[in-house]
Amino acid sequence: MSETTRIIPKPKKNKIGLWFIYSALLLIYIWAFSGMGLPEIKQTAGQISKAIFSGIFHPDWNYISEPGGEDLLHGLLDTLAIAILGTFISAFLCIPFAFWSAANMSKGRAIPSFGKFALSFIRTFPELVMAIMFIKAVGPGSFAGVLALGLHSIGMLGKLFSEEIENMDSGPTEALIATGANRIQTLWFAIIPQVIPGFLSYTLYRFEINVRSATILGVIGAGGIGTPLIFALTSRDWNRVGIILIGIIVMVTMIDLISGYLRKKFI
Repeated sequence: MSETTRIIPKPKKNKIGLWFIYSALLLIYIWAFSGMGLPEIKQTAGQISKAIFSGIFHPDWNYISEPGGEDLLHGLLDTLAIAILGTFISAFLCIPFAFWSAANMSKGRAIPSFGKFALSFIRTFPELVMAIMFIKAVGPGSFAGVLALGLHSIGMLGKLFSEEIENMDSGPTEALIATGANRIQTLWFAIIPQVIPGFLSYTLYRFEINVRSATILGVIGAGGIGTPLIFALTSRDWNRVGIILIGIIVMVTMIDLISGYLRKKFI
């Protein structure tokens, strides 16, 4: 007897469900665009756009370094310092919050839930809002930018660190506890060696984000390269705007390359 092969029919696609999804997306787009008014183009828009692009593509190279110290290099270094200090502060201060909110680090459910709520509450406020609050408290300058980035990064890094702690292997921890090790020894020899690579990786990622954020905080007076950028935009000095944008692009690109190299080499 020859074996008969049974052909299983392919399941038919639910065309009604797909059409329903497409129709819902179309209605959402129509509703979103219906609330947008048609922009009115000014008569001088062409001249202004031409002046902007002409200034950006003909940057003020003399602004790179000036004797007074208020130049591009000093502004970029201030931005980099704000990002480094903000990341450094948050990377250390968020560790207690991470262990506090990790579900596998406490026996009860209320403690990690409250820790997660605290981290979510910190992340609720954007960097710009925090920077404005700190500017009112400590005055304009780089210190307000460091505090804004540091406090906001605690919420995000604490969440990522807590997830790294929850996903670690519990075998080494249980083995040390079985041998009679105390909590400090278990933390030092079983938990930290597992989570430290993830902590470093997330910290480098957050540093890259903070560099970009630090360039924006200067626009509202929190120090960095954003302050001369907003002054150049206000005075319509497009040549200076061009060299500042080139400096920001070069700095961010170099930091991305260095950060990627460090993650591949040490993590």
